[in-house]
Amino acid sequence: MDANYNKINFSLDDDHVVVIIGSGAGGGTLANELAQKGIDVVVLEAGKLHNRGDFIADEWPAFQQLSWLDKRTTSGSWRVARDFPNLPAWICKTVGGTTVHWAGASLRIQPHEFKARTTYGALPGANLLDWSVTREELDPYYARAENKMGVTRTHGIPGLPGNNNFKVMHAGATKLGYKECNTGHMAINSQVRDGRSHCFQRGFCFQGCRTGAKWSTLYTEIPHAQATGHMELRTQTQVVRIEHDMHGNASAVLYHDAQGKLQRQKARVVSVAGNSIESPRLLLNSESALFPNGLANSSGQVGRNYMRHTTASVYGVFENKVDMYKGTTMAGIISDEARFDPSRGFVGGYHMETISLGLSFYAAFLNPGAWGTNFTQAMDEYAHTAGMWIVGEDMPRETNRITLNSAVKDQYGMPVANVHFDDHPNDEAMRAHGLRQGSAVYEAVGAKRVYQVPPYPSTHNLGTCRMSARAADGVCNKFGQTHDVKNLFISDGSQFTTGAAENPTLTIVTLAIRQAEHIAEQMRQRVI
Repeated sequence: MDANYNKINFSLDDDHVVVIIGSGAGGGTLANELAQKGIDVVVLEAGKLHNRGDFIADEWPAFQQLSWLDKRTTSGSWRVARDFPNLPAWICKTVGGTTVHWAGASLRIQPHEFKARTTYGALPGANLLDWSVTREELDPYYARAENKMGVTRTHGIPGLPGNNNFKVMHAGATKLGYKECNTGHMAINSQVRDGRSHCFQRGFCFQGCRTGAKWSTLYTEIPHAQATGHMELRTQTQVVRIEHDMHGNASAVLYHDAQGKLQRQKARVVSVAGNSIESPRLLLNSESALFPNGLANSSGQVGRNYMRHTTASVYGVFENKVDMYKGTTMAGIISDEARFDPSRGFVGGYHMETISLGLSFYAAFLNPGAWGTNFTQAMDEYAHTAGMWIVGEDMPRETNRITLNSAVKDQYGMPVANVHFDDHPNDEAMRAHGLRQGSAVYEAVGAKRVYQVPPYPSTHNLGTCRMSARAADGVCNKFGQTHDVKNLFISDGSQFTTGAAENPTLTIVTLAIRQAEHIAEQMRQRVI
């Protein structure tokens, strides 16, 4: 695909199109699903279009190439606010969104996690709510998403091979008595599929998959949608406002094009899929006399209940070489702790997933700001180090939220997003348990040293426009359709009511497939 490649060009005055803001897991999937149904779509993507050949197998240059580095501010007591105050999240600004960067883990949210308020009870300081959709309702769509993405260990697709990083984890897990440890359900081809190569185990999953083995909307959903003749992709388009008509229906999207010129695209339906920071920021910046607190925000819940998963990392140093960087970044997973078991001192659960960082990222994240003998020893022992990432369910809190920082403006003069987060005591108890168990996994197989690493900027940004059965409790219904504006949809992880313990991309894709059916039917009936 060329940056200027479009099979069609819709007029700015064409008010029959669906405008989708963002081209990642939610927006890219929704665009293809609608285009396949013959519905005309305009996708507005803030980032550039990079082909697979553009990807850089070098962490810092790749980070600069793909990441969302626009100004943001941070507040709260969380460790990230101290270590990375201008980078509260590690997401992408490129066609394909964070599906270019993600590791590929594709896990279904567990049935009890859709009923967090019922299962966990009233937890002080947490704004828990049951999802307005159930696992049973989503299972057929999960199956379609897994088939679309080529998720290993589903639909007869074999698992990926285990590298050294996984073998160390598996050996430790087995000694501790864990039963659920394998190379994961991964949206990375273990065999040639969908016209894309199998995984060559070259590493650099976070830097973009040059072989295309890892599923990304960049080279699956987006070109498939373009091929229908019903989807136009506009790159380097920064959306600054959604307009509405006198009846309160979304009517147009204002954006700055690649030359910085302000454009207005009319729309029949608008979908917001800009990630859980930019999506609420856009709604809050779209205030009007009819929506004085921000578009679709009569509940006051836009921006609230921000979740990022409870995370931390553990690294173990061994006598023999591990070379954790050889093979997939997320090469294996232990799922035994992803259960509801309050006897551990917290509700919710967590997964332990292998992670491999190159030496430059390892140096940046191991202990931000550290130097001296201990730090240099850790760097010297890099080749002998195995790594894992702990990812668990954090508690939604109304005070954990995205707000507008009117004192800081972006390059278009719009207030930037401020990300405020404080760990809930449940998050802290879960993290401490995960660090102990992760350390035990490595110590069980003879680790000479174990490093417990604090959270770093997360790619799992959830909540802020959550779905709810009652309009007063959230922003959208179980189809992602906003309660206040019937032709405005939330199509990314913002709609998550709670975070669950699972990596979110599979569920975002699943919800997008289901949402497309709903939008198409509502358009057919002329409800929207």
